[in-house]
Amino acid sequence: MTKFISVPSRTKEILDQYGIRAKKGYGQNFLVDPVIVEKCAQMSHPEGAVIEIGPGIGSLTEQLARYARFVCAYEIDERLIPVLKDVLSAYDNIEVIHKDFLTEDLDAKAAELKKQYGTVSVCANLPYYITSQILFRIFECQDISCITVMVQKEVGERFAAKPGSAEYSALSCEGQYLYDVKKLFTVPGRSFNPSPNVDSVIIQFVRRDTEETPEEIRSFFALVRGCFKQRRKTIYNNLKEYLQDAEKASDALQKAGIDPSRRAQEMTTDEIRKIFEVLK
Repeated sequence: MTKFISVPSRTKEILDQYGIRAKKGYGQNFLVDPVIVEKCAQMSHPEGAVIEIGPGIGSLTEQLARYARFVCAYEIDERLIPVLKDVLSAYDNIEVIHKDFLTEDLDAKAAELKKQYGTVSVCANLPYYITSQILFRIFECQDISCITVMVQKEVGERFAAKPGSAEYSALSCEGQYLYDVKKLFTVPGRSFNPSPNVDSVIIQFVRRDTEETPEEIRSFFALVRGCFKQRRKTIYNNLKEYLQDAEKASDALQKAGIDPSRRAQEMTTDEIRKIFEVLK
């Protein structure tokens, strides 16, 4: 029986066979821990379709294909497309798309997958350098009910951070607004090839029911990012810059009952939401 791709010796064999080396520019680190990879796939709510971003040489993709009805994997590195098609050829439920995930019409793709497979989740070992951008984009898509991602430990800690803490950020605010967030487990640096200098964590987001439209969510998130744009600035100064209108910013804060001298990192999601409702 052929070893799973995530077995270190099999990973090395594939990398040597195709002359592949991890590209720092794409934040590539290949998972070489079969226990963690399978556990991650099993816990990702793979009942229907699963979207993966950055499959690399397919270690997680392979395990997802064993549990999900369908796997849609986005890979930006053209060197890896023929590798993926070769090493995953035994599976007929995988679509490998050579594309920058951030340029995809995610709403349309997720709606298509949901219609065909019932549920859509995301499971990925995210490139460290672009984690926030990818998650911000996924958060905006209503049809994705569960997100299970491997991220740098310090990034993972931001998701669970509370207002007033140093780690609390726009990412914390957005994630906790739409999702129940929990840390599943820690992944040591030695579980990757090459091994990074930091540990990772696997974080899971399960979406709460909401009646808001994608447009409303995007508008609210734009406001959140505006409020957090410069952490040292007061909510008034950031909001004034976001709105390009000092009087409108002052009026909105007054109507929302927010002290203009406070900072966004001290405020709850509900408080920022009050500003959004006033500005509607």
